[in-house]
Amino acid sequence: MRRLADVDPDVAKALREEAARQHRNLELIASENFVSEAVLEAMGSVLTNKYAEGYPGRRYYGGCEVVDVVEDLAIARAKELFGAPHANVQPHSGAQANMAVYFTILKPGDVVLGPNLSHGGHLTAGSPVNYSGKFYSIVAYGVRKDTELIDLDEVRDLAKKHRPRLVIAGGSAFPRAIDFKPFGEIAREVGASLMADIAHPAGLVAAGLHPSPVGIADFVTTTTHKTLRGPRGGMVMCRTEHAQALDKTVMPGVQGGPLMHVIAAKAVAFKEAQEPAWREYQQQVVKNARALAAALLARGFRLVSGGTDTHLILVDLTSRGLTGKEAQEALDRAWITVNKNTIPFETKSPMVTSGIRLGTPAVTTRGMREPEMAEIAGLIDRALSKVGAVAVEASVRDQVQELTNRFPLYTERRA
Repeated sequence: MRRLADVDPDVAKALREEAARQHRNLELIASENFVSEAVLEAMGSVLTNKYAEGYPGRRYYGGCEVVDVVEDLAIARAKELFGAPHANVQPHSGAQANMAVYFTILKPGDVVLGPNLSHGGHLTAGSPVNYSGKFYSIVAYGVRKDTELIDLDEVRDLAKKHRPRLVIAGGSAFPRAIDFKPFGEIAREVGASLMADIAHPAGLVAAGLHPSPVGIADFVTTTTHKTLRGPRGGMVMCRTEHAQALDKTVMPGVQGGPLMHVIAAKAVAFKEAQEPAWREYQQQVVKNARALAAALLARGFRLVSGGTDTHLILVDLTSRGLTGKEAQEALDRAWITVNKNTIPFETKSPMVTSGIRLGTPAVTTRGMREPEMAEIAGLIDRALSKVGAVAVEASVRDQVQELTNRFPLYTERRA
């Protein structure tokens, strides 16, 4: 068969440029990571050719005896990794994993109690522009203004007042570890189900470095990228009594044929996550986040909740006189990749924001440790102290290039 470079040189060139960008830049987006060559190999495999609607041993298509083995491996490894009684590895994304839970236990109009988007929640926890906010009656809880930690008193009071069918714990911008036990108690008290969304800390949960919701929550959803360092995709774990209903919701309820090449890559990532070196990696992710947070604090940045327990840092730029959008664009010019992000009690739009979100999974994958985190904090400070200064941005770019060259990434893919 003809190679990509021969068939489509434009796309081939774009892929090389993206590999070069990923190597060149400091990747600090908390929801991004770099997968192994083994995961990439599985993603680009012949399994992309196979339709496999249904589940292992119960497919609607013939010729599924090999892909059944792959999906069974992914399921077994996920269950072992998290200690879960049941796992569905077919969701295409974290958003669809969450949708599967909604559609399994709720009817349109049911009350859902979930985290406020600007306080760290995810779109699928009730944003009015998302299906969750359109189909269900959403009640939002937030963090306390004094501590910027989840206000469990508010969660309990709202649950008693509104009697939700579903309570959601977890989100996309909580820098502190979440204790799922109080959420479980509140849900049981009002007769609700509990869904724990661990898309961000899933790798830390699997490594025993963050509280686990398995055994507490009725459903646990996650992405398989981020801290899990697998392919982009989703997964749902649940109690045994929900297994059959969940599986029917995922397929044929909200999805058709599974992406078998992605499921193969999930299986590979789950196997990698069972290795001792992987747990050491997760420990370093947390150490690096704490080191980066401490270095930013020392340079006068204000961090939401004062720091981090996880891989994620939320920076409030108000005192710097910058918006998140301005900071993201300035850091982009300096080859430091972050995302603008709302902060608790946000006063600006989601497209502008008052903060940026940082994370350490990707730079830790490259082998960086605490000394590099101090160096990165200095580069961020320099770039944001003189926004728009061409000479400063060029100097920071040079230092970023020198740093990333010490920790090479995907060498052959840049050729």
